[in-house]
Amino acid sequence: MADGDLIVALAQASTIQHSGPVYDAEKKPLESMVADSLEDDDDSIHEGLPLPTAEEMLTLRRVSDAIPWNAYLIAVVELAERFSVSSSVVFTNYIQQPLPPFSRTGAGGENGQSGALGAGQQMSTGLTTFYQFWAYICPIAGAYIADTYWGRYKTICWSVVVAMLGHIIMIVSSIPGIIGGRASLGIFILSMIITSTGTGGFKSNVSPLVAEQYRIKKCYITTTSSGERVIVDPAMTTTRIYMYFYLFINIGALVGQIGMVYAEKFVGFWLAYTLPTAVFCISPLVLCYGRNRYRRSPPQGSVLPAALRIWRYAQRGRWSWNPRKTIKNLTSDDFWESAKPSNQVGEKPGWMTFDDQWVDEVRRGFKACSVFVWFPLYWLCYNQLNNNLVSQAATMTTNGLPNDVLSNLDPLALIIFIPICDLVIYPALARAGIQFTSLKKIAWGFATATASMIWAAVLQYYIYKTNPCGHHAATCEDANGDPLVSPLNVWIQSGSYVLIAFSEIFASITGLEYAFTKAPTNMRSLVMSVFLFMTAGSAAIGEAFVPLSIDPLLVWNYTVSAILAGVGGLLFWIAVRKLDKEEDKLNNLADGHFVYEL
Repeated sequence: MADGDLIVALAQASTIQHSGPVYDAEKKPLESMVADSLEDDDDSIHEGLPLPTAEEMLTLRRVSDAIPWNAYLIAVVELAERFSVSSSVVFTNYIQQPLPPFSRTGAGGENGQSGALGAGQQMSTGLTTFYQFWAYICPIAGAYIADTYWGRYKTICWSVVVAMLGHIIMIVSSIPGIIGGRASLGIFILSMIITSTGTGGFKSNVSPLVAEQYRIKKCYITTTSSGERVIVDPAMTTTRIYMYFYLFINIGALVGQIGMVYAEKFVGFWLAYTLPTAVFCISPLVLCYGRNRYRRSPPQGSVLPAALRIWRYAQRGRWSWNPRKTIKNLTSDDFWESAKPSNQVGEKPGWMTFDDQWVDEVRRGFKACSVFVWFPLYWLCYNQLNNNLVSQAATMTTNGLPNDVLSNLDPLALIIFIPICDLVIYPALARAGIQFTSLKKIAWGFATATASMIWAAVLQYYIYKTNPCGHHAATCEDANGDPLVSPLNVWIQSGSYVLIAFSEIFASITGLEYAFTKAPTNMRSLVMSVFLFMTAGSAAIGEAFVPLSIDPLLVWNYTVSAILAGVGGLLFWIAVRKLDKEEDKLNNLADGHFVYEL
């Protein structure tokens, strides 16, 4: 049976069984096809599919398709990697707090405070911010290598090797006899650099690889078991893939962080760093197991110079001494038209080895990057989770709970609310006729992140008000050197973590989806790295606010983050509301073709 006949037969024989919008992965049309087929002919997969008309695109309800099993395999790899990266949850205590009396491992015990280097909160915030900066600037190099030379799979494999080396060095920095000494800090910083380098090469490639396992690119019509005609939307399917990919990420983060926090508190940092290294060994095993199952995109040479050349070419004749006129010319709707081969008068330039459709894809990719430029203001709020909020918890009444265990409320909330959004909230919005587009989600992500920082700022105000030392809560001690804390219960912090979790669902997950769906096929890793680079940009901006990470300025630290995210989110929506109306058009562009010439 031909592929097209098989598709038609499956579409006719299968119905999507769900009481609401069809989001479950059972009895979906084309399920076996998208999960198991590794053929490279993407055009044949659409043969025989009933495509919707323009009117149907506006009137029929949209649903997602099944998630291929290969995507779950890749998600397991990411779960193990995120478990290992979660070792950063104990970095704050390791750097900031001193080695406890009579301890050779850094463990604080039930009522003590775990620590190792005693370098203070500013050094802690500075190093953890640098670690994040480096981990999110390296994806650009990883993306270039993958798109140009190795492909995503090979780049991921080598990135795992580099990260593994970094984890081993991190264990060395924490073993008894070295921990707390002068060498410990140097070895630890070296391990941070190597680990984050490997992590960076991994990040920019695993996200596109997981979504590439789904092959359908065009909307098509099917009928549910209730007889309703619906549109199966690839964009919604990609959204769903990334939501459950993010769910796997946070399962790894939650289990890893809880395990490492208690290992740090009751055994020592050597165990807290050994656990993630051991779990990380799962990644190469699963990568090896699935090497012949994954659908991979081969490297196609460097297309970045061609994309930039198109951008420069389109600017010809649009510059003026009048700044207002220049901005108007550079943002006009026909900006990219002059760079299309079909619009060239006479013989086209020799470097134009692409078609008009690829220019449209490049335009879409540049539009996506313009959306990502706003993300550093969002990440400023998120970055508080692993440094200042951990330090804030240490100044509250914990009743024996490790101060860095509260950060696990973020992944826990994500594990709970991702399925709720997928199965309840998003379907309810669709049934109500509300199109909760990607850009609208991101705008709501800014709003909830702002609310999270407002919560933290108000809480910090009351910590200062109730602490025996007032505005010097972090260093407050009694005559015996034991810490004196605010009577406020540490669980009051929960609101900040839950709000930031919702912001991740709206902004972070959607950012991954937007980077994949809006990038040219042969630039997916690169555009994904641009999205990830915004976290590095945020970390760099965050370094400027490190002076606010000490008493008595912490209320201002959270307030400034809230203001920047709130104002930034408002300006973001004003800037992209016109682009938001093009969502369907951008998602359904014809595939472009580019010929790489050596």
